Amino acid sequence: MPQTLTEKILTRASGRRVSPGDVVEVNVDLVAFHDLTGYHVVEVMEKMGKVRIWDLDKFVLAFDHLAPPPTERAAEIQVGLRKLAKSLNVKYFHDVGDGILHQLLLERYALPGQVVMAADSHTTTAGAVGAFAQGLGASDIAAIVITGKTWLMIPEPFKIRLMGRLNPGVYGKDVALHILREFKAEGLSGKSVEFYVDDPSAFPMDYRATVSNMGTEMGADAAMFIPDQETINYIRNTRNLDVKPVTPDLGAKYMDEYDIELSRLEPLVAAPHSVDNVKSISEVEGLDVDYVFIGSCTNGRLSDIEAAAKILKRGKAKARCIAIPASRDVFERALELGYIDILVKAGCVVTYGTCGPCIGGHFGLVGPGEVAVSTSNRNFIGRMGSKEGKVYLANAAVAAATALEGKLTDPRKYLS
Repeated sequence: MPQTLTEKILTRASGRRVSPGDVVEVNVDLVAFHDLTGYHVVEVMEKMGKVRIWDLDKFVLAFDHLAPPPTERAAEIQVGLRKLAKSLNVKYFHDVGDGILHQLLLERYALPGQVVMAADSHTTTAGAVGAFAQGLGASDIAAIVITGKTWLMIPEPFKIRLMGRLNPGVYGKDVALHILREFKAEGLSGKSVEFYVDDPSAFPMDYRATVSNMGTEMGADAAMFIPDQETINYIRNTRNLDVKPVTPDLGAKYMDEYDIELSRLEPLVAAPHSVDNVKSISEVEGLDVDYVFIGSCTNGRLSDIEAAAKILKRGKAKARCIAIPASRDVFERALELGYIDILVKAGCVVTYGTCGPCIGGHFGLVGPGEVAVSTSNRNFIGRMGSKEGKVYLANAAVAAATALEGKLTDPRKYLS
């Protein structure tokens, strides 16, 4: 029987032919945790009396959530994790400023066909390169770090086909929000979503990463882009590595399929207080906004910073704006291209390599009664600060245009 990408990956990882609903033990190719979850993972390992890593070549540790540490407790946890990394001779340790874990996994580690597990729900981001990637809890990740194995139930494969090209002002974020509008939050629970792009060049890796990232909000067990020439080019250009794509067999059966005509999409916004409360930009345009955040593991990539710079070069931001490229590499490239200079001159506060605002941790929280526009992935009550604040999720161009005008704005008039 022909196999889907999901079935192919998990057949290899388990050593037996799998079908949806099977419960199997799989070998993990890459495991990771960050400062916020790492403390709990290590705590579990200590309780088990087994503080060890089964394969140093397959483990990544990054400080990103509370980095730099905004509290004494956060600093204490990072001190402990640094000592652990040194004592275990961790090879792939990323200290404060290197970047957000999910971006680092995408840039440097994850490969097509791998099984990737990490102690964070947005691990699905690695699905952009065709990896089966999931976020798991501390106990599960501790077991993987020690043994290199985990168990899972084979999800049902669901295919989404992306056809045509996006119009100016419309990005990967709008595809993710469109899917959330259609299927609702958690609507794809128990599914492994496989995205097929008709024209690989029409949907670059940055956009794929955004969609895979928000697979978590869709409830998907995994959100993978079927590897193609874009995948090959991305890994070659970022790592100087040639890879052989793992792809579904011809005639593979999916539990269902859904087509998206990209040219029909428009800029979308998720209004408070749910990721699936999705509206077109015209429905919310003109709303006064206090604060704009451009960044996160969802939309802190080079194309996002570029889109923001194209708009904010027109003047000073009227809403306060914080911009955070997702990694040091993205920051340095944006610096070389002049984007950082533009954002700074527009009045933005710019830093790099932290999740801070997205989780309401530091570097800019939403205050009581404030309205914020964020390029991150969640707008639940209190997610980014005060429970009395309101957060709208949008693409980077919408966020930048909103910062420029001080009110929710359709960016297409600046990009035509």
